[in-house]
Amino acid sequence: MTEVLADDRRAETSALTAAACLFHGFSDRSRLAIVQHLVLGEHRVVDLVRHLGLAQSTVSQHLACLVDCGIAQVRPQGRASLYSLAHPEATMEMLSGAEKMLALTGDAVTLCGTYGVEAATR
Repeated sequence: MTEVLADDRRAETSALTAAACLFHGFSDRSRLAIVQHLVLGEHRVVDLVRHLGLAQSTVSQHLACLVDCGIAQVRPQGRASLYSLAHPEATMEMLSGAEKMLALTGDAVTLCGTYGVEAATR
């Protein structure tokens, strides 16, 4: 019986770790902006740089993170690479859920002492 409980705890810990890693993939403002553009369809790095006003190295770094996390995917087209969401429907559902949660919490998230706007500037 104790072994079964230990296995359940390990499975729960593993699931929570995976969920935390997923949310971490979306936790950066630049990555989130990239994801929102990828919702519209495939983009090249140069397109994202132009749309977002970010440095090419920043966009490339965040795209690599999103690809490594399984959130985005890349396909070659000639000399360029096209990036898209790996699971667009699920990503859109999650972004929609985040918008609902933000509407429910109001300013609480941005005022949070741990993760809010002021905490990010410390």
